[in-house]
Amino acid sequence: MQKLSMIGLISLLTVILGFVSTSLASAAPGSPAEILDLTKHWVGYLGIFVFIIAYAFVMLEEVTHMRKSKPVLLAAGIIWGLIGMVYAMGGITGVAEEAIRHNILEYAELFLFLLVAMTFINAMEERLVFEVLRVKLVNAGFSYRKLFWITGLLAFFISPIADNLTTALLMCAVVMAIGKEDKKFVLLACVNIVVAANAGGAFSPFGDITTLMVWQKGIVQFQEFLALFIPSLVAWIVPAALMHFSIPNLQPEATSEDLKLKRGAFIIIGLFLWTIATAVSFHNFLHLPPMVGMMAGLSLLKIFGYYLNKTHKPDPATYDPLKAEERIGQIVPFDIFSKVARAEWDTLLFFYGIILCVGGLGFMGYLTLLSKFMYFDLGPSAANILVGILSAIVDNIPVMFAVLTMMPEMSHGQWLLVTLTAGVGGSMLSIGSAAGVALMGQARGTYTFLGHLKWTPAIALGYAASIWIHFLINGKYM
Repeated sequence: MQKLSMIGLISLLTVILGFVSTSLASAAPGSPAEILDLTKHWVGYLGIFVFIIAYAFVMLEEVTHMRKSKPVLLAAGIIWGLIGMVYAMGGITGVAEEAIRHNILEYAELFLFLLVAMTFINAMEERLVFEVLRVKLVNAGFSYRKLFWITGLLAFFISPIADNLTTALLMCAVVMAIGKEDKKFVLLACVNIVVAANAGGAFSPFGDITTLMVWQKGIVQFQEFLALFIPSLVAWIVPAALMHFSIPNLQPEATSEDLKLKRGAFIIIGLFLWTIATAVSFHNFLHLPPMVGMMAGLSLLKIFGYYLNKTHKPDPATYDPLKAEERIGQIVPFDIFSKVARAEWDTLLFFYGIILCVGGLGFMGYLTLLSKFMYFDLGPSAANILVGILSAIVDNIPVMFAVLTMMPEMSHGQWLLVTLTAGVGGSMLSIGSAAGVALMGQARGTYTFLGHLKWTPAIALGYAASIWIHFLINGKYM
């Protein structure tokens, strides 16, 4: 796995070395003469080296146990420090500053949007929404094969709303609770969940960070993502159908576990849906950043949290101070700020590091080098398919941010294609998506890199079929 990751990193370099510059240059206030070409300067080479080392640590997170945000935060500071030094020595002021502010603005919009979404997910988790769903599925008495398809179907349709990572973790908890004694079922179900969650996230701005970035850029409108529904479905159905006959045709034992939703759970779900609608409306009709609508929705959650807090009354019949730790969720009133605090801060800071690293390398001038090779020499179709393959080797976030920074001129259908490939391509390897990496930790020893790799040909077949279907049904956009 480590060897493959390093090979993948070297492969990505060939693409990312050039992935990153044009839009930053256009955003800078100075004339083109003030934008220095650092692609052959020692600072440029050092910036690339720093990014390679930092991302190597990101890919080896499971081995080193160092959170992925740490190396990229340091790399971002070094890269922009080098840029600032060169521009200061050259007497060029304001240009680098404006460029990094442009990057920070992009990150701020993404950060606030994700912070609200994560807070809502944490609130629903605290109200036991996901746990109740898990218990109902465990107690339903389905066979392993039925559960394989049910968890995959739920992952496909929940991820467009709750994001692919959260959805994958939820469904993995279900299959692990059901298939404790059958490791083969857990492995196959986890592979299926990763593929389904990533595929479901590809046809919704809320399903994946890459689709969110494309939507926030205004390249693809909210309703236009639905054009990717059938290709995304194919990307999941094809490998799932091939895995079906390897699933043990057995009946797991149901449990007697019972669980009920906490007070206000349905209202929080409704507020989340209302917040999504508000974000979409702000973006589509008012032409404002979607995060403004998300922050407005957060205010509603905070107000409702205030109501839950003020009206909270512990049940004296069940209250037992000696069992307070076990029943902490029932005793302690709803606290909205604890939900904010429980956001995935490592992930949010990782996005900061990646955006500034890629933006810094782009400002040095590397993007135009590769853009000519990929989008002019190879052509947009081949380039966008390659983006999906690279997403499987490394991660789709830096790759997609690089494409968006470059902003190559291509048709609407090609933008839909790169959105699709970046979303579903990461499923080909377990390390290619946040969902896969998370499940390797959650089902450690059962869902493994090699276990997933065995089904890579089937997943790759689904990847190819989804692209073919996209060209078939969305050809009018090409």
